[in-house]
Amino acid sequence: MKDFIIPDRDLGTPAVKSDVIVNLTIDGIPVSVPGGTSVMRAAAIAGVTVPKLCATDSLNAFGSCRICVVQIDGMRGTPASCTTPVFEGMNVHTQTDEVAQIRRGVMELYISDHPLDCLTCAANGDCELQDMAGAVGLREVRYEPGTNHFQRRTAEGPNPEYRPKDQSNPYFSFDPAKCIVCNRCVRACEEIQGTFALTIEGRGFDSRVSAGMSGDNFLSSDCVSCGACVQACPTATLIENKVFEIGTPERIVKTTCAYCGVGCSFDAHMRGEEVVKMVPSKDGKANHGHSCVKGRFAWGYATHQDRKLEPMVREKITDPWRIVSWDEALNFAADRLKKAQADFGRDSIGVITSSRCTNEETYLVQKLTRAVFGNNNTDTCARVCHSPTGYGLKTAFGTSAGTHDFDSIDETDLMLIIGCNPTDGHPVVGSRMRARLREGAGLIVLDPRRTDILETPHLGDSWHLPLRPGTNVAVVTSLAHVIVSEKLYDEEYIRTRCDWDEFLAYSEFLLDPRHSPEEVEKLSQVPADLIRQAARAYAAAPRASIFYGLGVTEHSQGSTTVMAIANLAMMTGNIGRPGTGVNPLRGQNNVQGSCDMGSFPHEYPGYRHVSDPETRALYERVWGVPLSDEPGLRIPNMFDEALNGRFKGLYCQGEDIVQSDPDTKHVTGALSSMDIVIVHDLFLNETANYAHVFLPGSSFLEKNGTFTNAERRINMVRKAMSPKNGYEDWEITQMLANTLGANWTYTHPSEIMDEIAMTTPSFSGVSFDLLDREGSVQWPCNEAAPLGTPLMHIDGFVRGKGKFIHTEYVATDERTGSRFPLLLTTGRILSQYNVGAQTRRTDNQVWHSEDVLEIHPSDAENRGIRSGDWVRVASRSGDTSLRAEITERVAPGVVYTTFHHPTTQANVVTTDNSDWATNCPEFKVTAVQVSPSNGPSDWQEEYQTHSDLSRRILPTAAE
Repeated sequence: MKDFIIPDRDLGTPAVKSDVIVNLTIDGIPVSVPGGTSVMRAAAIAGVTVPKLCATDSLNAFGSCRICVVQIDGMRGTPASCTTPVFEGMNVHTQTDEVAQIRRGVMELYISDHPLDCLTCAANGDCELQDMAGAVGLREVRYEPGTNHFQRRTAEGPNPEYRPKDQSNPYFSFDPAKCIVCNRCVRACEEIQGTFALTIEGRGFDSRVSAGMSGDNFLSSDCVSCGACVQACPTATLIENKVFEIGTPERIVKTTCAYCGVGCSFDAHMRGEEVVKMVPSKDGKANHGHSCVKGRFAWGYATHQDRKLEPMVREKITDPWRIVSWDEALNFAADRLKKAQADFGRDSIGVITSSRCTNEETYLVQKLTRAVFGNNNTDTCARVCHSPTGYGLKTAFGTSAGTHDFDSIDETDLMLIIGCNPTDGHPVVGSRMRARLREGAGLIVLDPRRTDILETPHLGDSWHLPLRPGTNVAVVTSLAHVIVSEKLYDEEYIRTRCDWDEFLAYSEFLLDPRHSPEEVEKLSQVPADLIRQAARAYAAAPRASIFYGLGVTEHSQGSTTVMAIANLAMMTGNIGRPGTGVNPLRGQNNVQGSCDMGSFPHEYPGYRHVSDPETRALYERVWGVPLSDEPGLRIPNMFDEALNGRFKGLYCQGEDIVQSDPDTKHVTGALSSMDIVIVHDLFLNETANYAHVFLPGSSFLEKNGTFTNAERRINMVRKAMSPKNGYEDWEITQMLANTLGANWTYTHPSEIMDEIAMTTPSFSGVSFDLLDREGSVQWPCNEAAPLGTPLMHIDGFVRGKGKFIHTEYVATDERTGSRFPLLLTTGRILSQYNVGAQTRRTDNQVWHSEDVLEIHPSDAENRGIRSGDWVRVASRSGDTSLRAEITERVAPGVVYTTFHHPTTQANVVTTDNSDWATNCPEFKVTAVQVSPSNGPSDWQEEYQTHSDLSRRILPTAAE
């Protein structure tokens, strides 16, 4: 397996799509390129390097630096090669005396206004200005020293042109003294990220890069720290702080980000065992060289002092931890698991897999419970967030995953976004959406909260439907009502691809007056006219796509909403073509893979039911043991059985169920009643407070394997440093299994993937060799699609005919009233990730150091609450306290918070309501009361005391 790469060559300007091929000659070398290609890119393709400073192939050509001038037969002057398109028969000269003289003269001007501290500069060896000075043959500067931008003082006194470094951002610094005003950072912020946080202020010699308004810096401005400007900078003007601290990297390892479900490819720039910087890969098929603050900079948790690197055990959860050897920890765990089964039966223990772990690790954990424990008690956080996706899309289309790749965004004419906040939760996809919106695509957002995608600069036609939490089904069904009643559906598509009789039955259901926008307005508080406008816009768009997230799935009718979304796409013909589709945005890096790998109690890998005799026989033959045909316990069932005294043991890998699962008191009560809880993680997380065994895990930088992102893309994870705990996570699971007598003999994750491919039809063509060769593939990857399947359902649905399902709105049991008059909904923020275990241990804390409660001004005024005040949030399940933030982003009657900090424990107020089909918790609708508070609640203080006691570690003999 490849573990080292050579950085991609920069071709100067972006590739151009064209059916026309142009033939030209550059320095006597014939070359053929698509029409519209720049002379600079054509030269690079021909193997001729044209010097450049303002040009890079991730940005549109700008033509400001004048270093890239060339001569072209029949054309006057010396045009910039970056902005000059090729034409048939063109003859280009890149190295003439006139061109060389111009380039040296321009470079002299740059160098005359630049500090010549190259030997001590952090960018030494990685500076394009330095490289270009050599490329154009500059050996001296003829200009006398004078007023410049880099000297703090001159002989006459302080230099008014000098600007000090901006070191406000925790990850990178901005040194105006080294800026050549090439505009690459400004253009990257506009074209790639879409934030428009940077600008050029002043004119001529007074021109300089500015972050925001006068008085702003990189921290206080609109900058979201995505790193696009840093990556684009050709000098040391914008540079990572780690480069100053560690030095120049010596090798590069290509891997995959371990944060959200976008699945960005990164080049880990290493010096020895230290990460110097993480640079998004230009050839990453999910991110195309872009990143967000988390993936780009927030990887320091891998070496944080809070990491526990040695196994620990304790007899009771009230005891302090003892550091022990691996053998002692594994034997302790195995003995207790065996005793639990001996005393309470085969089904008394189980596992929880994690969406943060690799496919190979997750596969082994579900195999552990099925092949070693002898039951199907395996569940995953992926079911807690996206199981309605699997149920709903499989029912409608025949597959349990998104239909299209992210590249389809570039071709869509309208995006319907429901229950997700892509600019915060999936920032790279959000940036791509913003780019398409600036090109003229329409936007419909269904969300109780006004999200940042609606604030896109240069936004065209857009509609925000601020629906009341819990009314998703009613609103989406009403959109379909308008489409059917106004005959806006695609009859030919439906007759060809779906069951026409089912559609007629669904149409009859839709035309019932209770689904009209006027009736739905009474439930959802969305104006009827807005529903009609949005429905017409969606149906009229030549290519419309739907994106959704946890705001759809984490409801009592999550599965129904997914099926309503599928109905909407099918009736308008928006499946199976580029620019269309139904696309669930997965919250964590391997949610899709965790589902694919058989983490559910009723399904083997590949979504095949445990009762299917043919599938079970296959695994019995490969694994060499008899297997149970009875579905196992889901997480809430495990908890219920634990409280009833029948479930006694749990192996939890990479998941913090105390902080992430609903009804915290129910979770902690269940864990406290178990005889053996094994936590396998990087940190002593909240769940470890109730554990008996702690097995230290390895970070994504310390392991090999694969992640599967939200577009079904299987990406390689490659080891960049040695595991600090001594083992990769798959090895630890194998050691536990073998301590229990399994006799597994894997020596590398590639062997586990080979077993996955051998037993799972949709992965049958996948191997590490293929991924090394192709970079990534999207399942299904098999004999019919040896290089994967970017777009699903092109010629027909996997199930045959697309299925229309009736989507009756059933109100949640969670109702507001005089005691609990407000509805609480939850979500994420850009700088933090999930339960915060990783991002809280990085400098991302600068942006979000605590969870806050967003509340509308009218609700705050009625309760005497001001921004920054402590408030108590109470529900039927419990209460917690946090600070208030008054904002009109939420509607009256709705409050909103995040769940990134354990001190808040937002899930202490959420209920145990769940989706009717999958038990997915209803996180997004909780009736609450909000009132002034003096600080943390009694429960929070008690919990913190318990947490402190639970984290005591006995000193070792050496200490």
